[in-house]
Amino acid sequence: PSPPGEESRSLDSLESFSNLHSCCPSSSELNSDAEEAVVAGAASGGPAPEPEGDRPVVGSQLLSASKERFPGQSVYHIKWVRWKEENTPVITQNENGPCPLLAIMNVLLLAWKIKLPPMMEIITAEQLMEYLGDYILDAKPREISEIQRLNYEQNMSDAMAILHKLQTGLDVNVKFTGVRVFEYTPECIVFDLLDIPLYHGWLVDPQVADIVKAVGNCSYNQLVEKIISCKQSDNSELVSEGFVAEQFLNNTATQLTYHGLCELTSAVQEGELCVFFRNNHFSTMTKYKGQLYLLVTDQGFLTEEKVVWESLHNVDGDGNFCDSEFHLRPPSDPETVYRGQQDQIDQDYLMALSLQQEQQNQEINWEQIPEGISDLELAKKLQEEEDRRASQYYQEQEQAAAQVQQVQGGASPASGRQSGSNERKRKEPREKEREKEKNSCVLL
Repeated sequence: PSPPGEESRSLDSLESFSNLHSCCPSSSELNSDAEEAVVAGAASGGPAPEPEGDRPVVGSQLLSASKERFPGQSVYHIKWVRWKEENTPVITQNENGPCPLLAIMNVLLLAWKIKLPPMMEIITAEQLMEYLGDYILDAKPREISEIQRLNYEQNMSDAMAILHKLQTGLDVNVKFTGVRVFEYTPECIVFDLLDIPLYHGWLVDPQVADIVKAVGNCSYNQLVEKIISCKQSDNSELVSEGFVAEQFLNNTATQLTYHGLCELTSAVQEGELCVFFRNNHFSTMTKYKGQLYLLVTDQGFLTEEKVVWESLHNVDGDGNFCDSEFHLRPPSDPETVYRGQQDQIDQDYLMALSLQQEQQNQEINWEQIPEGISDLELAKKLQEEEDRRASQYYQEQEQAAAQVQQVQGGASPASGRQSGSNERKRKEPREKEREKEKNSCVLL
């Protein structure tokens, strides 16, 4: 409890924090200033502005104008998507964007707890903090007991002390025993105060006893310290335990295990909007028909209106892109790399080689193939054998043609009938080869 006379100090500090318009431009000022820059460019011979209400997503000229107008401030693009039949904004992220702030804001935007002005195209980090501060004030419970009120104000005061870290990064320390188990830090208060679930998927499989024993109930930081301590120990059992723990960290460098993914899929509620922590990055996550999806906030997808979510179905991170209704939507921009597409091409290529292998299995000496060879190495050997045979075939054809030319060069005009007969005989094998090629699968 706060001392008498100081109970409302946290509220006063939050109110002063939320009044950022005194030192930060409002959203209307930011967008109007950028529009004036475009109008000025048109007057000087530049491109004319688009009609109001039919403008495309803000371009580099608007962003440059806003950065010149507000130097030193981080400016972010806003992507408007059709979310549950309502036009909803999503804050996109540049290379060094403050992912905790954006992940939290996107959860609140998709839940329609915070709304931005229509047609707003750019926003600064200071404006995002202003919207967040106003929401925290408005979300304060009205009818609560005195003890609950004091606890809420204390949490609010603690959250205010670290709220500025949302623009740079939060100190979040995972534990490997549960998807919602983190070491308690003041940063976690922000998620509790906003009632936003925070998840991770870096779990130890309970069926692997040696790893369970080595990791125990340690957090990540504690486990790193334990590994260092075990390496310096004279006890062979501790050294072995430290080695097992180190191997676990190395083998799960993606910070997501399949056991963690299963637990994550089970723990997240259907339709829940939450934040997913992985590799020091915070992402907005939801669950639709039993499948997890991460919000695509990369600024490179700003113009990809149909790319909104990316599926989280394996630990390697190569998910499938989907629209706001979770329908599969590969990026339309040819410059955008669709990672899942290349995987399918590789699978099709191996399948073609497998079919070709079945046709040639009578001609290949399988005893010469070493045991334990991988599918890819086997495919390469089959392809090399096919290339060798094709090269040999064309060499034989060239040699036969050269011999025929020599015979024709030494023959008299009276032997033209005989030459024609030889020509027909030479063509017959080629016709047979063509028929054979038609009936076989040729891999180009």
